[in-house]
Amino acid sequence: MQKQIHGRPYEERNNKPHFTPCAPNAVLARLGDKWTILVMSHLALAPGHRLRFSELKNGIDGITQRMLTLTLRNLERDGLLERDYFPEVPPRVEYHLTEMGASMLPALEGFTSWIRNNWPNIEACRARYDQRNA
Repeated sequence: MQKQIHGRPYEERNNKPHFTPCAPNAVLARLGDKWTILVMSHLALAPGHRLRFSELKNGIDGITQRMLTLTLRNLERDGLLERDYFPEVPPRVEYHLTEMGASMLPALEGFTSWIRNNWPNIEACRARYDQRNA
């Protein structure tokens, strides 16, 4: 019999919960990678949620051209942003959040707020754990 906890389905097997990977795991992995939230946040601040590649790259410390390209492709593949190519001289490419991508911003705000509020405690817990297990 299928049940849910925090919106996540699971089955009861031998009176114990059993979880299986499902499609949302890939979305969570995307959101949990190093660059996605930074790219989404940068686009969220831009007028019309729209930026050129170089503006994105210059606004995110430490991101390489390759990682930005991969992150943008993955976000485009997931339908969270779109790539607009303008056949000008020189060619111009802009990225913008889709309606679905923009609808994700409040969820990201809640997630990042939780991290910000709990980060000092997480660091303290890590230090205590590392000291105990050194």
